[in-house]
Amino acid sequence: MTVHLVGAGPGDPELLTVRASRLIAAADVIVHDHLADASILALARAEAEIIDVGKRPGRPTPQETINALLVHLGSQGLEVVRLKGGDPFVFGRGGEEAEALIAADLAFTVVPGITSAVSVPAAAGIPVTHRGVSASFTVVTGHREKGGSRSINWEALAQVGSTIVVLMGVSERAAIAERLIAGGLDASTPVAAVRWGTRPDQHTVRTTLGELGVTHLESPCTIVIGAVAAFELGARTERELTGGGL
Repeated sequence: MTVHLVGAGPGDPELLTVRASRLIAAADVIVHDHLADASILALARAEAEIIDVGKRPGRPTPQETINALLVHLGSQGLEVVRLKGGDPFVFGRGGEEAEALIAADLAFTVVPGITSAVSVPAAAGIPVTHRGVSASFTVVTGHREKGGSRSINWEALAQVGSTIVVLMGVSERAAIAERLIAGGLDASTPVAAVRWGTRPDQHTVRTTLGELGVTHLESPCTIVIGAVAAFELGARTERELTGGGL
């Protein structure tokens, strides 16, 4: 039996990969984070064990505990799905979990998922690259833990001239904006913060870099900084185009 490190995508169950859906439906145990939508968990068998190890403010689950749980379950001869929002290897600590499984000599697979870094802006009508506007994009974490915002050279990022996509950056948004402006980005640079992207309750807040620190935002948000953040290229239905008449 195997432990599968599965990317759940940005939230919309229709954006799961076919392989992810198949593994979820066949799993004996699903170990999920707090971004796993209930509609995705509903794909599991009725007899499957569902374990919530989501990290939330005031109720953290140490990564070492999750690693040990996966090793324990993987050694029981079970089909285990470790379900992670987005892609397992994009700020999902999937690499650490893979290392723990390798150290325990346990079989595992990695199932890529659609990362929120590109899918959430797209769902809000924001292309992270656009000819003549932005030729590249950088994805960074705004979290302050090891490897987080304090180890990122934001001033250098300001000089790159590309789109900046910040994940897990709501609590640090004021400091991030301050450092990007110090690095040369104009305070008028467009910013879009998309909450619950691809889900029915998706909501976008548009502001500027200079106002980002005082703009009310709630986690989880994907924050897009750069000229493309001013774009609103959301899909339009035939009903909308015809004013409601079909």
